[in-house]
Amino acid sequence: MTGPEPDIHDRPMAVAGALRRATARLQGVGIEQPGSDARRLLCAALGLSAADLVRRPERQLTAEDADRLGGYIERRRRREPVSRIVGARDFYGRSFAISPATLDPRPESETLIDAALELVRGERRERAALRLLDVGTGSGCLLLTLLCELPRATGVGTDIDEAALDVARANASRLGVADRATWLIADALDGVAGDFDMLIANPPYVRTGEIAGLEPEVREHDPIAALDGGVDGLHVYRRLAAGIRSVVPNGWVVLEVGHDQADAVAALLASSAGGADRGDVRFYLDVTSRRRCVAMRTQS
Repeated sequence: MTGPEPDIHDRPMAVAGALRRATARLQGVGIEQPGSDARRLLCAALGLSAADLVRRPERQLTAEDADRLGGYIERRRRREPVSRIVGARDFYGRSFAISPATLDPRPESETLIDAALELVRGERRERAALRLLDVGTGSGCLLLTLLCELPRATGVGTDIDEAALDVARANASRLGVADRATWLIADALDGVAGDFDMLIANPPYVRTGEIAGLEPEVREHDPIAALDGGVDGLHVYRRLAAGIRSVVPNGWVVLEVGHDQADAVAALLASSAGGADRGDVRFYLDVTSRRRCVAMRTQS
C-alpha cells in the first residue's frame, strides 16, 4: 500500500510532482481547469515560462519555492482568480498588469478589439492619425491594444479611479506606447472635451440584482463600480449616448454589452446620436456566438 501523496510543502519535491499535487488540490475544490491553473501558478512561483516547465520537470523546488506555490494554490482554492494572484492577464496576445483597482479583462472583450479594427480597416484608415477615447479604461487593455495595432493612432483613457490610471500608465510604458496615450480622471463623459474618431468602452453592465449571483472570482475580486450597471444594467450606456455627438461628431462608437443587451444599447445609441437610423448600427459576436459588441457610425 502506498502512502498519501506528499504535500506541496514537503521536501524534496520536483516540478513534475509539485504540478500533480497542485492540480489535485485545485480539482478537489471544483476548480474548472485545475491543471491549467496549477501550471500557471507553478510558473509564477518559480519564475519560469511554460516551456521551461516542460523542459525541466526534474528541477527541485526550494523551500521558498514551495512556500510561494503553496500560498498561491490556497488563494486559488478560495476562488481568487489566477490573474489576480500573479497580477497580470493576457489579452489579445499581450500581457497587462492588473490590480484591485482594475477590472480583470475577459476574453469576450477581445470582440471589441476585433470590431474596432474591422471598422478602421473597412475605411482604410489603419495608417491614419486616429484619435481614440476609451471610457472607463481600467488597466488600459482596450486603448493600449488598439494603439499597438494602429501605429499612428493616439488616445485618451479615462477612469474614475487614479489607482486604475496608474496601472494603465505602467502598461503603456511597458508596451512602448506611453507617448501616444494620455489619461484623465472622468466619470463617463463628464469633463471630456475634443473631437475623437472613435469611442470605445466596456461599461459596467451587470444588473444590480444579479451581482450576488456572479461567480466568486468576479463578485469578490472585480471593483464593484466596474460591474454594477444599475437596475437594468444600462445606466452608463444612457449617459454615454447622451453625450456622444459632443466627443465623436463624425466617427464610430464601439461598446461591449451584456449578452442580452445588444438591442437595448443599439436603440439608445440610435435615438441619442443625431437621429441615426438602424443602418448605422452593427453587431459583433463573441466566441460563444452571442452579440457582445454594438458599433454605430455617428454620421454617415
